[in-house]
Amino acid sequence: MSELKLGVITDGISQDVETAFKYLNEVGIEYADLQFIWDKEIGDQTDDEVKKIKKLMKEYNIKVGCLTRHNFAGLPSKMETLHSDAYNAHMEKYKRCFEIANELECPIVRIMSTSKNMILFGSHGAEKWVTATGAWDAQVELYREPVAYAEKMGTMIVTENCNGGQVTSNYLAKKLIDELGSDILKILWDPANAMYCTEKPYPDGYEAAGGKIGHIHIKDAKIDIAKAQVEFRSLGQGDMGPYLLDIANALKADNYEGIVSLEANYRPIGKDFIDGTRSSIDHFKKIFG
Repeated sequence: MSELKLGVITDGISQDVETAFKYLNEVGIEYADLQFIWDKEIGDQTDDEVKKIKKLMKEYNIKVGCLTRHNFAGLPSKMETLHSDAYNAHMEKYKRCFEIANELECPIVRIMSTSKNMILFGSHGAEKWVTATGAWDAQVELYREPVAYAEKMGTMIVTENCNGGQVTSNYLAKKLIDELGSDILKILWDPANAMYCTEKPYPDGYEAAGGKIGHIHIKDAKIDIAKAQVEFRSLGQGDMGPYLLDIANALKADNYEGIVSLEANYRPIGKDFIDGTRSSIDHFKKIFG
């Protein structure tokens, strides 16, 4: 079985990237996902700030595995969104991510889906009364230009299954990829997010991806869908706990070549996010290392 590459989303340690890189070096984690740095989302940094990040990567022997900006998140799922001022603003920041990715030798840029509609497909009367008719087709069309740009740049993009987005599961992510027909677009699988949207992480979610997983975020939580409530937990102490080893074994057996990143969102009461990361890092390395 292949050995997995491990990473951490750095703002779960600190938005000061040097503090985050130093910690990763100390615990033997090679890869970093960059999301928020110095109180700015990745993609908003100046050229000098990007050079500083690159210098710190070399100093602490860290590689950047994914730029996880929320590209296109929150846009309306409507055809008229295409080429709106909001869409064009997202495209500008999206392209900036590729410039930064090139400078930092990062192989992946994240892309998010548009605002969530609960029911995308329906029949036997549902299509008239409860289905968000046209929302899925709009999502597909809104991805065409970003996908074409990624193909031009030769950099992989990954669409995350996210609770607030149109793509909430591996099933929908795979459907989107198939309809767009591009090898440059893969899945950023967050099984805890998908679990909130009722997709069982393993084997259901893993198999639904159809081998299209390009990057993974791992976190744990106690989930109550009826109450619309999530409580983050130390890794292995929430609803993801029973699935973690099966997921890790399947990835290794299938020679998964991407990165598995700890999404360090857990914050113990009265403490900071880095304390949550510390509570999870050993278990993360034990399961996925």
